[in-house]
Amino acid sequence: MGWADHPRALWVLAFIAFIESSIFPIPPDVLMIPMILAAPKRAWLIATVACISSVLGGILGYLIGAIAFESLGQPILTALGKTDAMYEFNSRFNNFGFLAVLTAGITPFPFKVITIMSGWTAMPLTTFIITSIIARGIRFFIVAALLWKYGKPIRCFIEQRLGLVFILFIMLLIGGLITVRAL
Repeated sequence: MGWADHPRALWVLAFIAFIESSIFPIPPDVLMIPMILAAPKRAWLIATVACISSVLGGILGYLIGAIAFESLGQPILTALGKTDAMYEFNSRFNNFGFLAVLTAGITPFPFKVITIMSGWTAMPLTTFIITSIIARGIRFFIVAALLWKYGKPIRCFIEQRLGLVFILFIMLLIGGLITVRAL
């Protein structure tokens, strides 16, 4: 709560959202929620900063996956004779890459894992960026909207149950897609 009122709180939020998407274990929500509660009129600005910074950090995670895999992972898998398995995994991941990035970007699943995997599997960067914008936008703007509308009483719900609601949403989305494909 102390950082929420700090004059440089937006910069700190931007930094946390950036590194959370590539290497840091703590989500930006821990700062974003008190910032919005302290200044509800700035909810949309705060969500925008978190979203943009998170997507930019996701691009760093993507680059980490792309660069580290080529220099470390690929030679090891090739030496072990697993090149075919590597390409099969890449193909499978990229077939569902949009849903993987969307799911990790919205739910409590660590986003950094998917950002690095996306680079490792050479998911098209444009697909990754667009999906990251959608996913992180949904996540941060829903949190901002709930806090802006309901204030402190909704905080407990957001911290304890919103992740579950997002997971249920993704399950319904996937179930709907499977049903549409079956028809």
